[in-house]
Amino acid sequence: MVILFDGVCNFCNSTINFLIDRDKKGIFKFAALQSDPGREILKKHNITTLTDFDSVILEKDGKLYQKSDAALEIARNMDGLWKLLYGFKILPRFIRDFVYDLVAKNRYRLMGKMDACRLPTPELRARFL
Repeated sequence: MVILFDGVCNFCNSTINFLIDRDKKGIFKFAALQSDPGREILKKHNITTLTDFDSVILEKDGKLYQKSDAALEIARNMDGLWKLLYGFKILPRFIRDFVYDLVAKNRYRLMGKMDACRLPTPELRARFL
């Protein structure tokens, strides 16, 4: 499973750090949406015009999940009680995505933005594409 994220977003990078700390089995791999591997995954799924990197994207078993579907699918595959968050799947997507979009629209204002994508530490480099 590969999680694509906005590589310059501090909120997004904090979320990736949170996931790495809790993914003891190492089932998730990561790539910035702006990176070559990220763009290749998008291209493989015929998404070639993405210019607004406001959605987390999960590629799992050849399928892409975006926005709240991606977040819930990630929670579903985590260890522990985080799986319970998948229960929010019962809410209609338009409600879930409305809340997701609200956070995504304000993410830079909430936590800021970097000038460039993060570089993983040597011990985490294998987890990044």
